[in-house]
Amino acid sequence: MLLNHLPSEFTDKCQQFITLDAHTEGEPLRIITSGYPELKGNNILEMRQHVTEHLDRYRKLLMHEPRGHADMYGALITPPITDGADFGVLFLHNEGYSSMCGHGILALVKVVCETGAIELGQDVRVIKIDAPAGLITAKAYRDTEGKIHASFQNVDSWAESLDCTVIVEGVGEVRYDIGFGGAYYAYVDADAHGISCGQDNVGQLIDVGRRIKHAVMAAHPLVHPFEEDLSFLYGTIFTSNKVTNPEAHSRHVCIFADGEVDRSPTGTGVAGRIALLHAKGEVELNTPLMIESIVDGRMIVSVLSESEYHGKQSVIPEVSGRSFITGHHQFFIDPDDVFQDGFMLR
Repeated sequence: MLLNHLPSEFTDKCQQFITLDAHTEGEPLRIITSGYPELKGNNILEMRQHVTEHLDRYRKLLMHEPRGHADMYGALITPPITDGADFGVLFLHNEGYSSMCGHGILALVKVVCETGAIELGQDVRVIKIDAPAGLITAKAYRDTEGKIHASFQNVDSWAESLDCTVIVEGVGEVRYDIGFGGAYYAYVDADAHGISCGQDNVGQLIDVGRRIKHAVMAAHPLVHPFEEDLSFLYGTIFTSNKVTNPEAHSRHVCIFADGEVDRSPTGTGVAGRIALLHAKGEVELNTPLMIESIVDGRMIVSVLSESEYHGKQSVIPEVSGRSFITGHHQFFIDPDDVFQDGFMLR
């Protein structure tokens, strides 16, 4: 019985999408390589606005069930915008479009080098990527065994607010910091609230993380110093000193978008966290920290330099992590399919 052949009568009537799937430290990334209509806009933020207003059904189709799931994450490659950039990217998730994604950058670098789209040898190759949060400078090289190692220099990251409090329904008073690492996050000490950051506590983490996010959004409006489109709270990051790897500094569990749980320590999240730690005098320049995730993935983050961004005292973090290709997919959209736009169950 041949099940790997689809007749032309079927394929000809279907809209088709091709993706390369990967993960970074357990967090998925679905890279869309064909099927999308042409993106319009003179820069990445205009392209993001265009897909939001006119092409959002394709995000739902590829991120939501039955082709994706509530925690799927995606990347849509765009032409480069900035002089010297290799390509651009828009990031997709269950709720919409993010401004920056560290695990996505690391996976993209791995994929473009592994597939030969960008040639890579043992010398360090600089790869520049346009993202909504700004130009990202990544680096990659092959070791003597041919394995690819990737890292990226993030956008300016800073401590937005320290030692804030908010009353959260069903939780009580919650103390939080807000850090920016390409997106704004509210950082909450899970240990102080008796909240486990283990895999067996995902339900509570999602519930409380959502509650905190909405409470902080209502009490603490955010204004990005340069881009209005970046002026929003992306999620809640729980931090914990209860780690499984003795070399880890701490554990992160990020609840973002519509209750999505990051399987990695969150690339933009560890960038924002080290900006907070640096602002508090708890970490010096060029001191690498290992941050682990809810599934024991890990990222290494350090502060490369201090900077200033539109009046903000900021830092430039460097983040690294491990990425792997998991699949090559061809999706068919049967015109008779009753779930063409997908759905999401939590």
